[in-house]
Amino acid sequence: MGHFLGSSCKLCRREGIKLMLKGIRCETAKCPIEKKQRNLAPGMHGWRKGRAGEYAVRLREKQKVKRFYGVFNRQFMRYFHKAERTKGNTGEVLLQLLEKRLDNVIYKLNFSPSRKAAKQLIAHGHIYVNGRKVNISDYTTKIGDRITLKGSEKSVKKVKQQLESNPNFTTQSWLQLDREKPEASIVAMPTRDDVQIPVEEQLIVEFCSR
Repeated sequence: MGHFLGSSCKLCRREGIKLMLKGIRCETAKCPIEKKQRNLAPGMHGWRKGRAGEYAVRLREKQKVKRFYGVFNRQFMRYFHKAERTKGNTGEVLLQLLEKRLDNVIYKLNFSPSRKAAKQLIAHGHIYVNGRKVNISDYTTKIGDRITLKGSEKSVKKVKQQLESNPNFTTQSWLQLDREKPEASIVAMPTRDDVQIPVEEQLIVEFCSR
């Protein structure tokens, strides 16, 4: 299945929560999810309510997380199977793997206004990891990785403008940011508390283990 080509807001309405697909705009009154009349699933039958079955509830949890991080279903299942093989709680390991994606890291450093914009920043060659250009959004970061920008005025200006546009942005403790350069380092692994979306990961594990 390819990328969703419609309005990002429809995805948020489908899941019933803010997926932060448009970055800071999602935190304003302009966000459709804030408008009572549009706080419904998209489509002419979005107003209908009913008790969802167990399958539907588990599917929605999976879809919510998949859309939040902007990954394909095949990618998501690859992360799930890797989490299954890793020691620890499968659900928490799954979320940790998604958190460590380079596009998510770039977004959480406030180098970009959204994860979608972070993917573009990476794809256009603006991001370097440990001195080497990385143009793959799903690159998995690790402790000790140093993230810098392409040594061009355009790259630095683009990121500095984003940082200045949101001066109250707080970087999570597993990331260390130098706003002046700007550059950053991965100093720890993300924890369950660093996941910024309400999710019952055990439901995802149950769905994907069928």
